[in-house]
Amino acid sequence: MDQTNSLPDKKIIASRVEDLPIRVVSPKIDILTRIRNIWVFRELLVSMVRKELRIKYKNSVLGFVWSLLNPALYLVIYYIVFQKILKNNVPLFAIFLLCGLLVWNFFSNALSSATTTIVNNAGIVKKVAFPREILALASVGAAFVFFLLQAIVLVLALLIFQVVPAVTYIWLIPFSLVALVLFASALSVALSAINVYLRDTQHLLELVLLAWFWATPIVYPFQELGVRLSQKHLLWLYFVNPVTVIVLTFQRALYAILGDSSGPILPNYSPMWYAVQILIVIAVSAILFVGALALFGRLEGNFAEEL
Repeated sequence: MDQTNSLPDKKIIASRVEDLPIRVVSPKIDILTRIRNIWVFRELLVSMVRKELRIKYKNSVLGFVWSLLNPALYLVIYYIVFQKILKNNVPLFAIFLLCGLLVWNFFSNALSSATTTIVNNAGIVKKVAFPREILALASVGAAFVFFLLQAIVLVLALLIFQVVPAVTYIWLIPFSLVALVLFASALSVALSAINVYLRDTQHLLELVLLAWFWATPIVYPFQELGVRLSQKHLLWLYFVNPVTVIVLTFQRALYAILGDSSGPILPNYSPMWYAVQILIVIAVSAILFVGALALFGRLEGNFAEEL
């Protein structure tokens, strides 16, 4: 019996192989190596941040001035509406709002941009070998640069309205920024990977951020809801939101008005209380960042196929 006739035709095998789904499995890279790779490719990270900044205002005449106009317009509008027309009970409400709004703008812009960054950069993801996490971190870096630019408006507003920051709390600001950047980076890395497989993530994020914004004491005083939660022994629910702690720290250090005859505005906690809360956020964010890198490592092997 001729066994050669019983063997499948090579062309048939090739055609069947082509029909099979291709699953690319990336080699396992431990977390420390991933963190080390991010450091090794730090120059690439800086270059991508610059690219994000250039793209943001490409062919724009005013360029980065637009980053200053946004919070400045908020400041003017809220000053006129809530202090001159509607007579908001919160003194210097525009300053109060801006302290929290700058934090939120950074956080929401970082997450929104990072979530779609892998998909938007599909070309280089499929062709160039580099730590893909850098794409998400570049979005965070660009958002941080815009935050620093917008902070200039806040500083000028403090000078114009002669608001004196709380000296005993001002040293907490750098630690708050570390917590904010680390927390945003953790969520950005995770969401950028998930969005490759579930494109609804970017749309769901818009709804989540909307609800998250109103769950954070930015446009209303912390004590307005905090007193009610405290009476029901549910104040801890407020601090489950890490952004609340960061916003409160900014408000306590820069706005620094605890309350007036109309009622309390900010909690009268000691600097050490804020320091402990910020350290907790930093610790939790660090754990989330490690988890995000692990999740990213499990998902990135099939990025090319999904893209």
